[in-house]
Amino acid sequence: MTASGILRVAVLGYGAIGARVTQALAQNEVPGATLVGAIVRVPERAASDGIRPLSLEEALAESDLIVECATGEALRATGPRIIAAGVSLLPASLGALADPDLRARLVEQGPGRCYLTAGAIGGLDLLGAAARNHGLDTVTLTSTKLARTLVQPWMSASEAGKLRETRAAFTLFEGSVHEAIELFPASLNVGVALAAATGLWEGVRVRLVADPEAHLTHHRIQASGTSGDYDFSIVNKPLIASPTSSGVVSAALLRGVEQIARPSGAFV
Repeated sequence: MTASGILRVAVLGYGAIGARVTQALAQNEVPGATLVGAIVRVPERAASDGIRPLSLEEALAESDLIVECATGEALRATGPRIIAAGVSLLPASLGALADPDLRARLVEQGPGRCYLTAGAIGGLDLLGAAARNHGLDTVTLTSTKLARTLVQPWMSASEAGKLRETRAAFTLFEGSVHEAIELFPASLNVGVALAAATGLWEGVRVRLVADPEAHLTHHRIQASGTSGDYDFSIVNKPLIASPTSSGVVSAALLRGVEQIARPSGAFV
């Protein structure tokens, strides 16, 4: 931090979510934090918005915290280097943490700290507490999404056609967190967040429902065990600039920055 106790923040990525986070920091919407700049592929775009483009080297030298708003590939490529440099990291692409080696390098090794965001879902604080001492036996996530948005490059023509043409909801996938994020990397980051919060990397089950009428994404989390029974239902409105992303994700990242900058009074 600066001598005045201000958290210096750089943002990695300048897509719909990254631009929202960057601009909020630039406009001093987060008390206790100041924007250093954005690590971007196309410097001209950020510069045209009045944002200082940064190289990763500049960000590591000048920042206390880097907020990743890019992709899982970008997190895998830069995350270990950020942590090894002693800079803190707040990643949005939690799906990459399904890789146990990367997770160890980011979360366990240091000297930088890796903070996690709940992103598009909630209840993770309660479920994390409930999971202690084997307090949860079952944890399931059911995500219902607009069918045509779930087409993947690996799908056959008939599989893709079914998603585009179906008139009824159907279960597209059911399996482990690791399988979910491998097959649907842009759709099931929330499953990895749930596994990270509870520590049940092998126990969380994920179900993806393709629905031609699901114009809003619906996440339902159910968990039970000796700690109790839990049932959360979450429906987020999309980000206007990117309809496939939940608008609350950028807000969750900004809230995370604020809690890191001003931890007093934050829920932990």
